[in-house]
Amino acid sequence: MYSPFFEIKNSTFFASDRNKVINFNLKIDRPGEIICLLGPSGVGKTTILRSIAGLQKIEKGEISLKGKIISSKNIHVEPELRNIALSFQDNSLFPHYNVIDNINFGSNRNSSSKFKLSTKELIDILHLNKLEKKFPHQISAGEAQRVSLARSLISKPNLLLIDEPFSNIDQSLKGELQSNIKKLLKKFEITTIMVTHDSYEAFYMGDKCGIILDQKLEQYNTPYNIYHYPNSIKIIKFLNRGVLVNAKVIDDETLENKDLGKIKGVLINKFSKGSNVQLLLQPDDLKHDDKSDLKLEVIDRKFRGTEFIYLVKTKNNDLIPISVDSHHGHYHEIKEKFGIKKPIYIDHLVCF
Repeated sequence: MYSPFFEIKNSTFFASDRNKVINFNLKIDRPGEIICLLGPSGVGKTTILRSIAGLQKIEKGEISLKGKIISSKNIHVEPELRNIALSFQDNSLFPHYNVIDNINFGSNRNSSSKFKLSTKELIDILHLNKLEKKFPHQISAGEAQRVSLARSLISKPNLLLIDEPFSNIDQSLKGELQSNIKKLLKKFEITTIMVTHDSYEAFYMGDKCGIILDQKLEQYNTPYNIYHYPNSIKIIKFLNRGVLVNAKVIDDETLENKDLGKIKGVLINKFSKGSNVQLLLQPDDLKHDDKSDLKLEVIDRKFRGTEFIYLVKTKNNDLIPISVDSHHGHYHEIKEKFGIKKPIYIDHLVCF
């Protein structure tokens, strides 16, 4: 009989009346998957990690690992017996141990694991060289986070839980560390649940992402599907990657907006002809064309390195973000007119 590697069924996680998640369900089918949990601060993400690790009991639902229930109303396997490692966002190192001793703590656990990296190799991967003999109070918050992560990895866990692992790390180092850690987790098939508030980080690291809003798991899917097929207006507002504009359904492949005209594509959700809907427009949906007769006023411009994001205003005062390659021939200044390519075609029309 099939059973997933890890599963949470109908569980409620509670820290306070405000900080709780109700009827939470999550499944990890195979070892080595990376799951990222996203949500506003204080929504209960860390509470979920603590409950999975066994630091908090649950009163409803059940949590199972490798086919064995580790948490339920009547069952509570103690944290030290779960072989689950939790790396906290805050400094959780032993203050009387130096860096190398903190990392080596628990290195003898789970001898059957595929994980074969040495302490020195982990130190190199996580850029902790020359810190081995220092104590926690002598290193930065970002360095302490990496030491905590190294200590969790060296314990060869069946499940790794990491809470905002890159929040205190310099931007210049963050990208390399994300890449190194993702490769390491995949190479040794270390199943991981990571909490983050950064959707870009979650979309890079995660095989799947769960977005927690208003005390529930609002959407759980691949990063691609969450970005391109958000299942609610709440998700759109949380990700802040697009805007909703009013449109009318002409047929299964055509919408019409008063300012943009007809918009072709495939309607993801079916609406009857004549329905008034809200259409999601993301920065890569509309295309720029200097020669177009459909022109909108530039309200703002943001430089993103490889692209500019222009914010343009319609006559109806909708503010629409549009991505343009940064090597485009010329810039468009504030209050200038900005051409939109016609006819407008968007692969998938996400409407509510």
